[in-house]
Amino acid sequence: MKYPHQPVLVHEVVKYLLHSPCGTFVDGTVGTGGHSLAVAKAMDEKGRLICLDRDPDAVNLSRERLAFLGKDITVIKANYSDLDTVLDELHIKALDGVLLDLGMSSQQLDNSGRGFSFTRDEILDMRMDPDDELTAYDLVNILPQQDLERILRDYGEEKRARLIARAIAAARSENPIKTSSQLARIIKSTFPPHADANKHPATRSFQALRIAINKELHNLETFLRKIPQLMAAGGRLVILSYHSLEDRIVKQTMANWEKGCECPPDFPRCVCGKVVLFRRLFKKGIRPGALEIKINPRARSAVLRAAERMLS
Repeated sequence: MKYPHQPVLVHEVVKYLLHSPCGTFVDGTVGTGGHSLAVAKAMDEKGRLICLDRDPDAVNLSRERLAFLGKDITVIKANYSDLDTVLDELHIKALDGVLLDLGMSSQQLDNSGRGFSFTRDEILDMRMDPDDELTAYDLVNILPQQDLERILRDYGEEKRARLIARAIAAARSENPIKTSSQLARIIKSTFPPHADANKHPATRSFQALRIAINKELHNLETFLRKIPQLMAAGGRLVILSYHSLEDRIVKQTMANWEKGCECPPDFPRCVCGKVVLFRRLFKKGIRPGALEIKINPRARSAVLRAAERMLS
């Protein structure tokens, strides 16, 4: 089977994640297994890799793709925000490295049939986990106009959120909006003909709906609250994000982790209780170079950030 998705910044991921080839590592968003394949190849015979994804198609593809390696690799259908529960079930006490790639895979965009892409005529679904109840159809056809506007504005940073929400409400009052291409046409109708030719008018709106349906920001924030307690000293956390909402959360959290005791130096003891949880491996995020973007245009918005767990 061919695996069309190209993992982003794969060499940098392996470089910063695997400080020790014999550790226990987690790929929390395995997708079609591109990053996991590179990580597993870099591990030695004592290394262990746990791969998670909430998408059952991704789980099946990755199991098939990674099976030939013959290494200690476990692929599980699970949300990375539930990593603590997964580790309890596997009797793992601490991790030496965790990777999150928060982007959509080419498999999901091009072959899932769930309406993630505005360039395809597919049912409005957008669930990463088909077992979840809420779909894009529900949001687009049932949600009050004001709530729809808020989602487009807050999760898509869409300046035309009010116009788009109004157009969606008007269209659904006549007939339900059933497909991704229908929705894309409605959104495009609210933009002037001379709109930015390099970005489809529906890009931000589709992002917003997908984030809302899959609770992506909530999952990320939940994960970041839990991860300090799940990492061994010296363990590495590597996160790839693809839009400013995610990257802002990751950047600010890592900066906060790095802040130590704020008590005055003449205090006899620390009373603020703050310790340095992580040390950032670099202050400015790493972005793909021109050659990688040329080969894989979907990598152009990626930002990689990494931090190392400190002794607490």
